[in-house]
Amino acid sequence: LVVSGGHTQLYMVEDELTFRIIAGTRDDAAGEAFDKIGRVIGMPYPGGAALDKLAYEGNPTAFSLPSPALAGEQPDFSFSGLKTAALNLINGARQRGEEINRADLAASYTATIVHGIVKQTMTALKMTGAKTLVMAGGVAANSHLRSALTEACGRRRVKFVTPPLSLCGDNGAMVAAAGYFRYRAGLFADTALNASAADEM
Repeated sequence: LVVSGGHTQLYMVEDELTFRIIAGTRDDAAGEAFDKIGRVIGMPYPGGAALDKLAYEGNPTAFSLPSPALAGEQPDFSFSGLKTAALNLINGARQRGEEINRADLAASYTATIVHGIVKQTMTALKMTGAKTLVMAGGVAANSHLRSALTEACGRRRVKFVTPPLSLCGDNGAMVAAAGYFRYRAGLFADTALNASAADEM
């Protein structure tokens, strides 16, 4: 099973070229949600990395925020409500002339996202019976998520694999890896191929 940060989707992977989507976000991605709130509270870009660090200084139960884990049999996500709730907290404090505790917000926001992703990922593991979980993409660099998934997979005796931090945000490396396996399988396109992610070979 693969949890991908780019679009926050869960994939069941049979081999390098055969996979199916198990679940995913219905709106924003987790990485976008991190970056957006990080930027709003004055974090340097990309906001997610700075928010990750700041979260260690705050109280993860300081603010009650809606979970991105949607109810139902399908382990999907929705981050728009969470993002809106955080923005409302920030704007409400500003309107009252107050300074919101950024560390507490970062910690609560991070904990809510991490809990939601872990919950849905564990549900997907149970659904599929997968014994290996791979986390990739930009959000895989989040240390809180790495730690929580490592712990959750350990309890379920599921092997957890994730790239080194240096490769989590390297889109070139990810595209090259995908191209390598297509090349090895003899999947080529002619020069008429449009450079669009929506096109399929």
